[in-house]
Amino acid sequence: MDELAIVDRRNLRRKLSFWRWAAAAILAAGGLALFVFSGWSEVTERARDHVARVTVSGLIQDDRELVQRLERIADNPSVKALIVTISSPGGTTYGGEIIYKAIRKVAAKKPVVSNVRTLAASAGYLIALAGDRIVAGETSITGSIGVIFQYPQVKDLMDKLGVSLESIKSRPLKAEPSPFHPPSPEARAMIQTMIDDSYDWFVDLVAERRKLPRADALALADGRIFTGRQALEGKLVDTLGGDDEIRAFLAERKVSSDLPVVDWEAPSSTLPFGLGALVAEWVKALGYEAFPGAKGLEKMGLDKLFLDGLVSVWQVDGQ
Repeated sequence: MDELAIVDRRNLRRKLSFWRWAAAAILAAGGLALFVFSGWSEVTERARDHVARVTVSGLIQDDRELVQRLERIADNPSVKALIVTISSPGGTTYGGEIIYKAIRKVAAKKPVVSNVRTLAASAGYLIALAGDRIVAGETSITGSIGVIFQYPQVKDLMDKLGVSLESIKSRPLKAEPSPFHPPSPEARAMIQTMIDDSYDWFVDLVAERRKLPRADALALADGRIFTGRQALEGKLVDTLGGDDEIRAFLAERKVSSDLPVVDWEAPSSTLPFGLGALVAEWVKALGYEAFPGAKGLEKMGLDKLFLDGLVSVWQVDGQ
């Protein structure tokens, strides 16, 4: 065999070797991606002993997925404790109620710490009450204990437009209060009674969970907000601090400080391998960007205009 043939064979071997390694690397990367996006990585992580952490943020509503997640945490023997991180101005009273009850079911089996971050007011504080210990920052905002019922009144606008709405009802209190006419004294009294009943339930819960005389709880439940320092003085929280104080409490409850904290997050709605961005561009191509009002409606929804029923929410603008 001449020298030229030998060189060609060596080059061919090098090329084959390169492509073998490249194929192996691609298969390994694909297998890793499949492992990550299939959820098996989370399953493996949650199979080991750990401290679970869930985050409650934004407006609180009837969140069935979060309730189901908390149920799985309660039933998972690998979870030795739960940290509930709260950054919320509140939301619907019912939404806070069902999350509160779900956390209490976890607390029946393992220690629970409520971590009040920047803001945990109204229904956010209601959820914090479910913890065995409430830890807040010195400048965290909390409190705003109370209930509110709001609806728009558009009668004057309709009068200017020359539009009227007629209704025939089975009884005077059906569909009251209405945005199309001022409430009658009977309708106002009905709503006030409903608000008072939910408010009494909220105050009783504060008194029970914080071990306060009801009169003291009532004095704190006038809608005021508090810094973490003020809340500590009023016994609405247990201690000021952060991760170190949370770990110290868990150590008191015989939870090892060596256990990792694992975030139990909601299932991701993002498509793997960059497909989410591709779909987003496709939606834009269909004309989503041509309707800027759609984005406005989303923002309005986040700004509590679409919250139904009684709400426990702290509103910065006071409207």
